[in-house]
Amino acid sequence: MLTVTTPSVEGKVITAHYGIVSGDAIVGANLFRDFFARVRDVVGGRAGGYERALRDAKRTALEEMAAEAERLGANAIVGVDLDYETVGESMLMVSATGTAVRIA
Repeated sequence: MLTVTTPSVEGKVITAHYGIVSGDAIVGANLFRDFFARVRDVVGGRAGGYERALRDAKRTALEEMAAEAERLGANAIVGVDLDYETVGESMLMVSATGTAVRIA
């Protein structure tokens, strides 16, 4: 599934629009990851556990969006946007949205 942030695909013609598709993933921060992130904040460095969790959530949201587009008959998604929001005090939600299309 071709997935782009642009409103079109250069050199391709959009032959059908299937509407907006989306995918979401919610990641909970666990106690140990929180503890080690705080330690890193004090001594410097990157919070690898959080980075991996965020990367996994982004991948999951994009995969869910692509699966929805495929079910509709699309072979591409244009105008993809990723949003990040906090849910409660210890969770992060990643949302991916775009327009499912068929390109030729």
